[in-house]
Amino acid sequence: MKVEKIYSDVLIIGGGTAGTYAAIKIAEKNPNLEIVIAEKANIKRSGCLAAGVNALNAYISKGHEPQDYVDYAYNDAKGIVRKDLLLSMSQHLNDVTRDLEKRGLVILKDKEGNYVSRGWRNLKINGENIKVILADGVNQHKNIRVFNHVNVTDYKTVGKKVRGAFAFSVNEEKAYDFSASVVLIATGGAAGLYKPNNPGFSRHKMWYPPFNTGAGYAMGILAGAEMTTFEMRFIALRCKDTIAPTGTIAQGVHAKQLNSKGEIYENSYGLRTSERCYGTVEENRKGNGPCYLGTAGISLEEEEDLFKAYLNMAPSQTLKWIEDGKGPSSFNVEIEGTEPYIVGGHTASGYWITNDRKTSLEGLFAAGDVAGGSPQKYVTGALAEAEIAAEGILNYLKEEENKAKEDDFEREFNSEDKNPFRQYEKYLSNSQNLISIEQLEEAMQKIMDQYAGGIGSDYRYNESRLFIAKDKIADLQKILPALAAGDMDDLLRIYEIRERLIVCQVLIEHLLARKETRWHSFGENVDYPKEDEKYMKYVNSVMDEEGKINILFRELI
Repeated sequence: MKVEKIYSDVLIIGGGTAGTYAAIKIAEKNPNLEIVIAEKANIKRSGCLAAGVNALNAYISKGHEPQDYVDYAYNDAKGIVRKDLLLSMSQHLNDVTRDLEKRGLVILKDKEGNYVSRGWRNLKINGENIKVILADGVNQHKNIRVFNHVNVTDYKTVGKKVRGAFAFSVNEEKAYDFSASVVLIATGGAAGLYKPNNPGFSRHKMWYPPFNTGAGYAMGILAGAEMTTFEMRFIALRCKDTIAPTGTIAQGVHAKQLNSKGEIYENSYGLRTSERCYGTVEENRKGNGPCYLGTAGISLEEEEDLFKAYLNMAPSQTLKWIEDGKGPSSFNVEIEGTEPYIVGGHTASGYWITNDRKTSLEGLFAAGDVAGGSPQKYVTGALAEAEIAAEGILNYLKEEENKAKEDDFEREFNSEDKNPFRQYEKYLSNSQNLISIEQLEEAMQKIMDQYAGGIGSDYRYNESRLFIAKDKIADLQKILPALAAGDMDDLLRIYEIRERLIVCQVLIEHLLARKETRWHSFGENVDYPKEDEKYMKYVNSVMDEEGKINILFRELI
């Protein structure tokens, strides 16, 4: 393959919410730095904001302060959070919101000119073009170079420092050797680990982007980074079939969760994020399903607002109402849980980081969905972390010893099997295997669903099943090197499965390590169905050079 070498001061992996904003902030404060963004898709329409969003779910409204947001997230996660990270994030929420508005985001206002809130933490927006706005902000800076359609697979390490990354083009037979003095990982979380709600052609109609496959997690795991709280999975409560968000209905028209008998059940199980999903699962298990959000009887004006709101974010829900001829004012909206995801924007899963968003690997920072410890980030939290990471990176580069020397950029590989470029070529040269890429993906999802707490088992798992899952995932990893890529698109899909399998491997170890049920559904451990104060601590992990996952327990910060 043709290899192109790219040199920069700062390499940002992932051009989503956090990646683009970090690049903008670094460029604004130091226009002399060379910044590179490597993005698997295109920064104009990539990541979680690709289709837009209709609310900013993290904002400190009048009468509240950042500590209130810390307390809310702490309570929702039953204490397994990093309060230091949450506080620094919360202190930036309103500033980044105002900055977004200045850049062109339409935030709805009342007659007095105040933002229209949806609860004390949420603002209504017209956010269909939010990602385009961020992309335009990047394009205004001449010192930022963007490489779209480039899939990053491995960190480039020199000694104990991360000095870049290796990647390939999604569209042509071309590899990239990125070198930099400092790296920011800002990729998405991990979707597609478990068997999803919808089968066949519709299997990628899911809550979290199917293109976010845990690449950033996997690269860090393989490089020996310390990771945290993977066992706090995220399961979204969503509108059935379309998998559209339910918060827009619940908060927009104050709809309650109802069972098929018309009984309001949400208060019986609790109102934490995990408990709303758990209550729905339990009502179905008791034979009281299907479950709904009670919208029947809302006004036609409220119905019209819901139609518009979903067009900003999940058009399939509006289209379903129109096609069925059954709007939410006439019929309640059926709800269900999704498959589990690993995503640090909603839960605390991700890299173990310092308050300036530095990871345990020298020269590597993290922001957004891959950064652990601070759940309930949403859009503005990702932007806040990007701004904090940008400041940390600038301070890091002020120290002369952190700047890369020219000989740092030439990486010697210990062995052929660890050379990423040779791996790319090997997959492209392999003869077609008996097992296809798609079959391997389906096998992985079936294993995780049945043995590691997926939809099929009502999100429940026990140690016996987890050990089976561990062995079966290890067997699939042995098959992976024999897969064949007919083109660069196939090569991308192979690496996406590789990333998912690595995340599955670590997730299973974390589920085994937390011997309690702290978050119903998110971590429903049948062997240990109650909370245990012994586990009021972080479950962390590090992969050693032999590929073994070592579990670490850290006291709360």
